[in-house]
Parts: sequence; C-alpha cells; structure tokens
Amino acid sequence: MINNMLVGVLALSLSPLAFAEVTVGINLSSTGPAAAIGIQSRNAIDLWPKTLGGEPARYIVLDDGTDVSKSVRNARKLTSEDNIDILVGPNTTAAALAILDVLKETQTPMIALAANAAIVTPPDDPGRRWAFKMPQNDSLMADVLVRDMVKKGFKKVAFIGFSDSYGENWWKEFSELAAGKIDVVARESYQRTDSSVTGQVLKLMAAKPDAILIAGSGTPAVLPGKTLKQRGYKGLIYQTHGIGTLEFLQVGGKDVEGTLFPTGPGVVAKGLPEANPVRKVALDFTEKYESKYGPNSATQFAGDAWGAYMLMDKAVGEVLKKNIKPGTPQFRSALRDAIESTRELVVPNGVLNITAKDHQGFDERARVMGTIKDGHFQYATDQ
Repeated sequence: MINNMLVGVLALSLSPLAFAEVTVGINLSSTGPAAAIGIQSRNAIDLWPKTLGGEPARYIVLDDGTDVSKSVRNARKLTSEDNIDILVGPNTTAAALAILDVLKETQTPMIALAANAAIVTPPDDPGRRWAFKMPQNDSLMADVLVRDMVKKGFKKVAFIGFSDSYGENWWKEFSELAAGKIDVVARESYQRTDSSVTGQVLKLMAAKPDAILIAGSGTPAVLPGKTLKQRGYKGLIYQTHGIGTLEFLQVGGKDVEGTLFPTGPGVVAKGLPEANPVRKVALDFTEKYESKYGPNSATQFAGDAWGAYMLMDKAVGEVLKKNIKPGTPQFRSALRDAIESTRELVVPNGVLNITAKDHQGFDERARVMGTIKDGHFQYATDQ
C-alpha cells in the first residue's frame, strides 16, 4: 500500500503540471471610434478554445472604449489584480504604445492587435522586449501595393491620408518605396472626423494621377473615395489594409466597388490559389468564423485575433513542458521567450517567424492584393 502511494506521488511529481489554469487578459476597443475593429476581434475571441497548451484557460475581457488612459488602467488592473500571464490587445496603436511601461514594470508579454511597427520597434527596448503584435507592418503592405502599381504601368499617383500617426506612417512607407518607381504628384491629408474632403480631392484630381492611394482605416476611409467618385474621378483607387471592416463596405456601398487594397490572406481566403501556403489555415478559420457570424463576415481583425490564440497555444504548450507554473514571473518570462522563438507557424493572415530582432514575424506570405467586388472583399485575381 505504502509502496503504491509512493509510486503515485512520484508519478505526479514527474508528470506535466495538471490543472494549471493559464490566465489571459484581453483589452479591446469594443466601444468608441475603433469599435468596428474591436467587435470583430471579440467575435473571434469568443470562438477561442477553453484551453491553451492543453491546459484550462481563463479569459478576462475588458473594453477600453477606444480611450488610451482607460486602456492603461485596464492593463494595470489585469496585471496587478488578475495576475494575468499574457495580455492580448489593444486594437489601437496609441493604446499599445501607452501600455509599454506596464509591460516593462510587470514583465508581462503582450500580443497587440494594432498595426504600427512602433509598437515593437526597437525590440530590445525594455518595454518592447515584452511586446509582440499580429497585424502586418505597414512597410510590408506598402511594398505589395507599390508592386501592383508598377505592374499596372502607373506613372503618376496621388496620396491622401489621415492627419495622424496612421496616415503619417503610411506616407513615410509608401513614399520611400515609390521613390524612383512612381511619381507621387500630390499629397493631402484629412481628419478622421471630417465631414468633407472636397477641397483636398479637387487638388488631387488637378494633378491628373493615374491612381490615388487613400491611407485611412475603418469607415472614415470611405469619405475620400466617395468624394472622388462623386467628382467624376475615373482612375483606380487604392486603400490600405485598415479598411477591412464590414462597416466600411456597408457605408461605402457602390462607391467603393473596384477599390484595390493590400490584405492578409485570411480576408480573401476563398479566392486564394491552391498553392498559397496560408490557404488551408485561412479557410479553416473562415469556415469556423462564418458558421457563427454569417457569410463573408471574416475580416483581417478577426483573423488576427484567431492568430493570437494560435501563437499563445503553441507557446504555452512549450512552457508547460518545462513544468513552470502559470501565474508566476517565471511563467511570464518563459512565455515571452517561447513566443520569440516561434518558427513557421501558419496563422490565418500569414506565416510567423518571430525572433529577437523581429517581434512581428510576417514575410511576403502575409500579404496579397484584394479588391471590393459585389459588396465583398475578394482576392484580386490579376496579381
């Protein structure tokens, strides 16, 4: 009897941790100006399995209302009161940057759902050492966009973007990549809250560009394109991957038909060629998502949130093999290291190879050109 008990105790001591609940804090913009993005992230999160790395997982979801100060408060609550092992979100660049100090202080890894490369660059910064992000860097998306313009033989292109960090960063990336390939003949900007861009559009059209790039996100990105159509512009209109919301399609209607944009493969999964390395994973996610939320409902932001789960699941599994207990500083540190060691992980919007020098991890397999056809985001077959 005693020998059997000793054997049982020894077996438990040598086995992987059992019933080690992993706690994930999730900070989203479910309300406020970025709600369209946050809601799609939340929809995907509601589909997450209730385990990570084979162990039970607890998800604590908070809404920051698209408010930076509230996002920081949420991060502090999740790290200090809820003792989370990892943070997912926020959806906006400003909030993600503001949270970096919390990551540094608490040594908690974060997988942001916002796009700007500044969130993870430079990766050896004390706060950014703990920061990772799912969306592609703007430079990766701007590159495929410029390639498409050159392929189509465009010589003159105009630009209009948000007068904030989103628009400014897109201008930087696009203008640098276009230099020597395309003549950028006009540049204008506008506020997300503007109700008219007629003046800017008339200046753009006066430059007689072959195509115009609109660097905006969500529904505010509709206004320049709609105004261009109303003013009779006949050239091609490009947008960025920031338009990938169903609300953009609803508000834009027929005025956004034919728009071209760079996108993650998951957004246009059904049209991807058989040879695309992301196709199977992207289709699996799309089918799962649309079975709950309806046909053509999958978006970039939903795909990124699902990819965050896949990244965590793999990393948590690696850490649990080392018998490190969740809820401890050692677990958070090991989880950070495991995420940074991710290799060839296929997620709905690309293939992740994360390193100490690259806390995003996507390459050219994470972007394709999409178009808007019949009111839906579709794969641009003329690539």
